[in-house]
Amino acid sequence: MLSTLPVVLPIFALIFAGWLARRIGVLGAAATTELNRFVVFLALPALLFDVTAHAHWSAIWKPGFIGAFGLSSLAIFALTVLIRRGEGRPLADAALDGLNAGYANTGFMGFPLALVAFGPEALAPTTVATILTVCAVFAVAIVLIETGLRGEAAATGQGGARLPVWRTVGGSLLRNPLLVAPALGALVPSLGLALPAPLETFLKLLGGAASPCALVALGLFLAQKRRRQSGQGRVAGLLVGLKLAAHPLLAYGLGRYLFDLPPLLLHVAVLMAALPTGTGPFMLAEFYRREADLTATVVLVSTVLAVLTVSGYLATL
Repeated sequence: MLSTLPVVLPIFALIFAGWLARRIGVLGAAATTELNRFVVFLALPALLFDVTAHAHWSAIWKPGFIGAFGLSSLAIFALTVLIRRGEGRPLADAALDGLNAGYANTGFMGFPLALVAFGPEALAPTTVATILTVCAVFAVAIVLIETGLRGEAAATGQGGARLPVWRTVGGSLLRNPLLVAPALGALVPSLGLALPAPLETFLKLLGGAASPCALVALGLFLAQKRRRQSGQGRVAGLLVGLKLAAHPLLAYGLGRYLFDLPPLLLHVAVLMAALPTGTGPFMLAEFYRREADLTATVVLVSTVLAVLTVSGYLATL
């Protein structure tokens, strides 16, 4: 357990810094939204572009690992969406709930944990897991959110209701920096290009701000006074359980029995799936002005409990 504390404690420190800054009045009520917009429109796109632009596809092409981790993430996401839709949840909110259950914190916690637990050999599959999480799973969620929002707009007769849903959704996706940035970044290695040194520095500086700013924004949000909605505890428990228990169990089953992964890839896939919910769902919830308090609760609770669950898994190896 002690080996995971150096990774988790800085995350809590950043969340606490945002919470404290809001409580003592250093940052105002608009800081959460503005800081989150900075992450969504500038910092995170730079990080996603940088990740895909430096991806060495020949080294990270591991079909079995992609299948085990990618399918488990998408399956948990889809299962959650179906459960929440069955409970009458709007599609946009159900998609955010699915992201809460299937979006692992691979970028912020995955790399240091994989390095400590398995050594440098684990960094390549961890990169694959990060790309799948921040690009594939994220993209599916955005498509569903945009579809749900356009459907709501059409039902209420608001702007864009006369256009087909696929056209309005497609236009929104083409303007979404969280999808455009990794797509453009993937062109760099595909075309055999190299980024100029000044651009490399720019991407590193701007992309490096995504993680701390997102965590500070989460702390700012948690500091706001709000009324807890009835049944939120039950839903948060469901989402945390799916993330910390169902996700790694499914990844293990797929990796061992379907894809027959070697031990290193199997354990990395399970470790990545066992990570708590990342800040991506919270950023989307804030960006689309949906119910971000549930997402903030899931991120916080899953991160706390992951200290025990991840440590327990590593202790069994």
